[in-house]
Amino acid sequence: MNIFKQLARSKHGLNGVTKYCKGLCSSSLNLSANASVEVHFQEQEVVIALGSNVGDRLHNFNKALQLMKKAGIKVTKHACLYESAPAYITDQPYFLNSAVRASTKLGPHELLGALKKIEQDMGRTGGIRYGPRPIDLDILFHGNFKVNSDILTVPHERIWERPFVMAPLIDLLGLATESDTVACWHSFSTHSNGLFGSWEKMGGDSLIGKEGLKRVLPIGNGLWDWTEKTSVMGILNLTPDSFSDGGKFQSVEAAVSQVRLMVSEGADMIDIGAQSTRPMASRISPEEEMDRLIPVLEAILGMPEIEGKLVSVDTFYSKVASEAVSKGAHIINDVSAGQLDSDMFRVVAGLEVPYIAMHMRGDPSTMQNSENLQYDNVCNQVASELYSRVRNAELLGIPAWRIITDPGIGFSKNTEQNLEILVGLPNIRAEIARKSLALSHAPLLIGPSRKKFLGEICGRPSAVERDPATVASITAAILGGANIVRVHNVRDNLDATKLCDAMLRQKRSSVLY
Repeated sequence: MNIFKQLARSKHGLNGVTKYCKGLCSSSLNLSANASVEVHFQEQEVVIALGSNVGDRLHNFNKALQLMKKAGIKVTKHACLYESAPAYITDQPYFLNSAVRASTKLGPHELLGALKKIEQDMGRTGGIRYGPRPIDLDILFHGNFKVNSDILTVPHERIWERPFVMAPLIDLLGLATESDTVACWHSFSTHSNGLFGSWEKMGGDSLIGKEGLKRVLPIGNGLWDWTEKTSVMGILNLTPDSFSDGGKFQSVEAAVSQVRLMVSEGADMIDIGAQSTRPMASRISPEEEMDRLIPVLEAILGMPEIEGKLVSVDTFYSKVASEAVSKGAHIINDVSAGQLDSDMFRVVAGLEVPYIAMHMRGDPSTMQNSENLQYDNVCNQVASELYSRVRNAELLGIPAWRIITDPGIGFSKNTEQNLEILVGLPNIRAEIARKSLALSHAPLLIGPSRKKFLGEICGRPSAVERDPATVASITAAILGGANIVRVHNVRDNLDATKLCDAMLRQKRSSVLY
């Protein structure tokens, strides 16, 4: 009989179970290096740190995750991605660091053996301690256990002195209580307030963004620190029926000319859409969407002016996403967050590109139905529903370090609800943080440009007359924490982003001094 059932049915009842679990949490497993029997229960939750500073660092991470899966280590949560200065031995390249939570039936020493084999298979053959390495995999926690043996110490003994380990470890937690195992990890901390207390004592989030530790998102051939400035995403609609500029850029020549203009005005990204998602829009097939998209995408990617810029494709079809990335697109922007194509998450996971997940209920033809506009608390519910979609994406292989979130202004929201989102972006982040700090840190995109609610408030029935209101709305969004603004008018909105960024820098410097 299971030990927990035995205790529960004994005279000690549930108190006996509680005391037994506390004993497990506080006790050590003193295992020798050649222990033949692992002491563990059936399946344990573990935390594994990843580091790399040799070769293609991101490829090394992706390869390690694939090999971990084959070894029976099921990853359930990913931290953000960090670029950090080398520690201990400083004359070596910068590291990429992250961590994952996973479940496994491997005991501590079995797990150690599996990770060491992965390191060896990926080209790590010893070398200097703390020196360069293609991959470094460390066990930070293994269930509720402390392990002390000749070859393994769990929790990892240097967690508390390494910001590049603590930052991704904290990402894997939520502010809400999750489980007894997580509570036990907090109890292992050197601080009375658990892991969060240890992180704050170290310096906490004030350490992020400094020269030695940057939170980054991989795009194209580079690493993007989205906190340095607000990015402006210019909109290119290839559709005949988009609400603002439908039909204007259907030819390759017109589309290229518009992209050239947006780039000259300072756009950091171009978002290309060949399927209208305005309210009541009829859906076209993936084949028709690609017929519109691919010739324009190829022409844009061949422009000299596009060098150093990022190209996003706005689609909810996995076939379109796959073809677009094969042609050179850098980002997939999915207004449905995987709801309109069951293969989207799996395909994007394999494409290994950033994924913008937007909140929407229903589809463009139903999103404004009365049932889809029912919210008790729009910010909390948008956050919860968006988190649910992104968690599904993560479980299917899209790590948190490739996620960008969008609360979906104008999609299944009315005017009042759009306003609540604009002023409530910090609340949306905070609600996501209750469940996953990593996903709450993800870059936040906001796209109110020329939308109907601006016209209703300002008395501007024509979409092209809503640019001043768009500037005001993206100003509010940036001051509320948005990292990317998606706009039709790049020039005017770029000025707004520059002013907001200057205000935020001034605010940060005032706090520091």
